Amino acid sequence: MMSYVSYKHLKFNLNCIPMFFGGKRELVWRGKLVMKLGRKLGEGGNSEVFEWGDKVIKLAKPNTDLTDLQREFHNTLTVWRMGVPVPQPFEMLEVKHRPGIVFERVDGESITERLFNAATSSAQPEFDWNGVRMTARLLSELHQLSTDDIRPQRDFLKRQIRSVVHLQEDEKEDIIRLLDQLPEKNQICHGDPNPNNIMISNGDPIVIDWNDATCGNPESDVAEYIVIIKFAILPPETPQVIVKAFDSMRAKIIEVFMEEYTLFTGTTYEEIEPWIVPIAARKLTADAISDEEKQLLVKEIRKRLELLNVN
Repeated sequence: MMSYVSYKHLKFNLNCIPMFFGGKRELVWRGKLVMKLGRKLGEGGNSEVFEWGDKVIKLAKPNTDLTDLQREFHNTLTVWRMGVPVPQPFEMLEVKHRPGIVFERVDGESITERLFNAATSSAQPEFDWNGVRMTARLLSELHQLSTDDIRPQRDFLKRQIRSVVHLQEDEKEDIIRLLDQLPEKNQICHGDPNPNNIMISNGDPIVIDWNDATCGNPESDVAEYIVIIKFAILPPETPQVIVKAFDSMRAKIIEVFMEEYTLFTGTTYEEIEPWIVPIAARKLTADAISDEEKQLLVKEIRKRLELLNVN
């Protein structure tokens, strides 16, 4: 029988040891070959995803430790049990000294991929407005849920803001004071609802990457989406036709998203606005965004803080 270290709902297998055979990455349990690490399916700022039999395994990069993966496993399992459309998490394993999570395999494409495919499929780029509206509806449904099994949002945001190296200490304290003035709620928030984290499979949305999930104010999730759309710098290898199309549509994307979100929740842009500065500051801790994007965020934060101080 396998030995496990338990962490709430997760299982971390101590007996599985990676080895190499014929140039292939294999997983060995007590000397017996049990699994082969398949082809790489995707990569983000903190992890890589590989085939794992009929499932997938998400392996941490060096900037992500076991605690981060444990949190993601716990968060994903929590919302999966609540009926949120997420890949089912099965267990945690270590492969070549890298912690990983075994997930249900979801075949499909992300909202970002749908955008890129639409933009390059014809001479006249089109935009996937259905993906924008679907994202708004998905968040509106998520934001109706609450649980005590996911960490509180307010303390998490404060820790992240205080860890930012791109802002002065007095600026960070000003942002914390702004945050303290906002009302507290207790709804489930994804924490990073960017178009890469929403997959479309058989016409239905699936939400991935739950490491930053909290329970708190849904306005923070919407602010996160707006900050992403407004300030994201696309990767340098992105075709220029896509870059130009996206740049020309940023404001319209936010408008369409907010129309749909307001329709389903009643929450208006005016209620999201106070969250832009705290969320932009929190985002400066992200490893996955470029220095250029971080400089844009710093500029926006300082502009907004200056306006608040003048008023």
